[in-house]
Amino acid sequence: MDTYTAIIHREGELFVALCPETGTVSQGKTIEEAVENLKEATELYLEVFPLPSISRSLITTFEVASVASQ
Repeated sequence: MDTYTAIIHREGELFVALCPETGTVSQGKTIEEAVENLKEATELYLEVFPLPSISRSLITTFEVASVASQ
C-alpha cells in the first residue's frame, strides 16, 4: 500500500481535495467525504496510469507579506 498526499480547501459549500502526486481531484460535503472520494478517484487513475514508486512528499507552509492596494 502506498501513501499519497491530499490537499484540501473549501469552495462554497464543498470541500475540494487534490492529490498532487497524480493530479486527481474530488470533492465532498465534509472533509472525510472529500478524502474518501479522492481515494477512490486516485485508485481508479492508478489502475490506468500506474506510477513508479515515489518518495513521500514534504508539506510545509510559508508566509507572504501583505501588500496594501493603492
